[in-house]
Amino acid sequence: MNIETTPLSGVVVIRPQVFGDERGFFMETWNKNTFADLGIEANFVQDNHSRSRQGILRGMHFQTEQTQGKLVRVTQGEVFDVAVDLRADSPTLGQWFGCTLTGSGYEMLWVPPGFAHGFYVLSDSADFLYKCTDFYHPQSEVSLAWDDPTVGIEWPLVNGMPPDLSGKDQAARSWSEIPLFRS
Repeated sequence: MNIETTPLSGVVVIRPQVFGDERGFFMETWNKNTFADLGIEANFVQDNHSRSRQGILRGMHFQTEQTQGKLVRVTQGEVFDVAVDLRADSPTLGQWFGCTLTGSGYEMLWVPPGFAHGFYVLSDSADFLYKCTDFYHPQSEVSLAWDDPTVGIEWPLVNGMPPDLSGKDQAARSWSEIPLFRS
């Protein structure tokens, strides 16, 4: 596996080795020892899979309790995936990193605890899979507004149209209203 650092400490893009021939392909997407060698010590407890159509934006979510690290990837389609640093003592507090994840590119993104996370579907549809280091805790889930001007995420919106949001994401909080992670 190849690992690429990002401007946000701890957030990395992972490119697994893919073995392919005329029959198809094989790749290893998780190996505790390999990831530990890459500096990612994670104990995953939950896997999630969502399918969304073009223009859907899911995020920017985080939990204040049972904080989750997420290893995310796309198995079909294409998304723009984003992490926002919410660690109060981080030099990149409030900064974001975004990258395109595709089913054909096989890349993954590691988003450690302490970040808001979300994605926007660029293709007709996309299947999005992610492993979590803690269980879903709806009582402590918070959504940061996808279009918060303080954070200033530059979403590649299809045809410039506003994204399709859930009710929860429509009611998301501004940067000044969200809790930060403190060491």
